[in-house]
Amino acid sequence: MMDLKTALFYVFSAITVYAALRVITARNPVHAVLHLVLAFFTTGALWILLQAEFLAIALVMVYVGAVMVLFLFVVMMLDINIERLRKGFWNHLWLGGIIGALMVGEMIAVLSTKYFGLDSMPAQAVAADHSNTKELGRLLFTDYVYPFELASVVLLVAIIAAVVLTMRRRQGVRYLDPARQIAVNHRDRIRVVAMKPERDLPAGEGK
Repeated sequence: MMDLKTALFYVFSAITVYAALRVITARNPVHAVLHLVLAFFTTGALWILLQAEFLAIALVMVYVGAVMVLFLFVVMMLDINIERLRKGFWNHLWLGGIIGALMVGEMIAVLSTKYFGLDSMPAQAVAADHSNTKELGRLLFTDYVYPFELASVVLLVAIIAAVVLTMRRRQGVRYLDPARQIAVNHRDRIRVVAMKPERDLPAGEGK
């Protein structure tokens, strides 16, 4: 008989898969971002079920609370041509399907081996005051310090690339020059026009 924890795991997993599919199939970008937020929430719930509270809280606070809110505001402020964005989506579906199948195959190959599978991890008794957050930090900066540093370098390169792509000049786009804004003179923005006063017309003359 299935217990409550296992039932919740399958429910949250199904919601996560549905939300992830809606992220790439939704026609409205705002709806796609909202489904991504739902996927993050349910993933955080899965991590709580797996007793990884720190990862769940970090996911909700960092991604849902900051990054995805920023994405949502950016998507809502941009004038996105949805028809142009969706053009050619089904033409490249076969390529996305092949890449997705390769990723699923790699995950199955890694998780099913005797070196990386769940069966190869013997159950270890932990103390009552054991902190998985402390253990995670110790592993990141000892055994996995090089992959951790490599991931930070990749993120730094992505940030620089995003800034460079944003700063490039494009035709038909208006840009602001902060230096010209600071050096502006009020005489260049305000012009006082001298106008002669108008006289009042006698009653009945303007009809």
